[in-house]
Amino acid sequence: MLLLALDTATPAVTAALHDGTRVLAAGDTVDARRHGELLLPTVDRVFAEAGRTLADLTGVVVGVGPGPYTGLRVGLATGTALAAARSVPVHGLCSLDSLAYASGLTEPFVVATDARRREVYWARYEDARHRTGEPEVGRPGELPADILALPAVGAGAVQYGEDFPRLLTDAPLHASAAALASLAAERLAAGEELAAPSPLYLRRPDAQVPAGYKVVTPPAPPARDS
Repeated sequence: MLLLALDTATPAVTAALHDGTRVLAAGDTVDARRHGELLLPTVDRVFAEAGRTLADLTGVVVGVGPGPYTGLRVGLATGTALAAARSVPVHGLCSLDSLAYASGLTEPFVVATDARRREVYWARYEDARHRTGEPEVGRPGELPADILALPAVGAGAVQYGEDFPRLLTDAPLHASAAALASLAAERLAAGEELAAPSPLYLRRPDAQVPAGYKVVTPPAPPARDS
């Protein structure tokens, strides 16, 4: 196995290679505005560090969010294109799951990432490997009281620390391709079927067509005499 993992659902631009036993190489850069610019150089770097090439690739796993529309598409499009170029499978995993997995926690907790608009993307976990329910988006102060009472992981929990009183400051802040690859390799080895690489947007993109917008069609050119 040589599994390439990518994630651009959070401000982290992250890629990693996993051989089915361990992470061979990983690269992470936190820059919310340069996903498209940084991802492929990061992929090149992890291949070079691992001493492998695209010809060795047997699969791709991509973080499917939830995350902002534009950034999330970068990882999904890149992972799908690389998998198609090598005719290998491409899988999707929830980006919050990589944060949970990297935490190593064995008790119930919540993962929260920044969703902008003073909201967070969040999900509840029984432990580092098992999520309870589907990811959601909402204002931190309006989350259920039992969720806010849990230990909290992620940049969203840090940003709204007043709403997450049991913040774990030594836990990871952003999605990690190394954790994503390790979790995917573990599940594939157990014979589990991973999801398709379909994005979890949870809400419409920030860019919208204005209400009442009218398309102005230019007049047709006058007919010419034959």
